[in-house]
Amino acid sequence: MGNMAVGLVTEPSTKSPTEAVFFDVLGTLVELEPPWLTLREAVGDDVPEEKLIRAVKLEMAYYKEHSHEGRDPASLAELRGRCAELLTRELGVEVTLDELIAAIRFHPYPDAAPALAALRGRGLRLVAVSNWDSSLTAVLDRCGLAEALDGAVSSAEAGASKPDPAVFLRALELAGCEPERALHVGDTPEEDAAGAAAAGIRCLIVDRKGGGDIASLAEVEGRL
Repeated sequence: MGNMAVGLVTEPSTKSPTEAVFFDVLGTLVELEPPWLTLREAVGDDVPEEKLIRAVKLEMAYYKEHSHEGRDPASLAELRGRCAELLTRELGVEVTLDELIAAIRFHPYPDAAPALAALRGRGLRLVAVSNWDSSLTAVLDRCGLAEALDGAVSSAEAGASKPDPAVFLRALELAGCEPERALHVGDTPEEDAAGAAAAGIRCLIVDRKGGGDIASLAEVEGRL
């Protein structure tokens, strides 16, 4: 029995050590408070709840499609102005730019900061990679996550939105890392998994309700 292992050859591991972890932002590191909760006071009680929610979701979809156009303060203000105009048309009630901005409130997920701290403690380079306008770093700062990251790359900076690999390639440059030594964590297979794959990067999909590769960012450390 003691000689059963004689003659067996153990193949060396070909798995590259992970040097950098990229994170999607919305739905992965932070969540958006439903804007219609704050806009309710601005639009008044005459607007039905269903109409308000539908209009806000249309505005959110429009912003998502055009977020890469907000490259600087001027173009971002113009994009936000278009979003406020869309809401005004849909609701039949004026929604000012200030009211729209006030309704956009992000909060970090409880597992975000501890997971980033644990990964930073392992010496990994951490970069946010997100379909976002030029305000990405400011949002991460307000959510208390900016200092835990080594940088952030938005679709506005890259000039293209995920699943286009451009934003991932920019993140690899920022991290000084080869694709096979990076890991991306996101919440959408269509954008995160497809975009990471196009750049040659492994991806984990987080779904806090189950059904993803992981259910919490706390699991990332064990999947390096």
